Amino acid sequence: MALKPLKDRVVAIVEKPLEKTKSGILLGEAKEKPAYAVVESVGSEVKDVKKGDKIIYKEYSTTELKIDDKNYIILKEEDVLATL
Repeated sequence: MALKPLKDRVVAIVEKPLEKTKSGILLGEAKEKPAYAVVESVGSEVKDVKKGDKIIYKEYSTTELKIDDKNYIILKEEDVLATL
């Protein structure tokens, strides 16, 4: 199923938070970990984000849904904090 976002919305697939670094150091539990996702599709008014971008976003400003065992989020472009 393809989700097509409207106007300034972004649809992304949520990535699991890192549990250890590339060098093998285990990361402890933190109150707030950065929220990462990969952009799946963008609305017609989105300018700075494109499909395939890895993003950091405001975790509490999203709409979450699960389709076919994938965790999707829908958020406004203004809630994307950075791309990697």
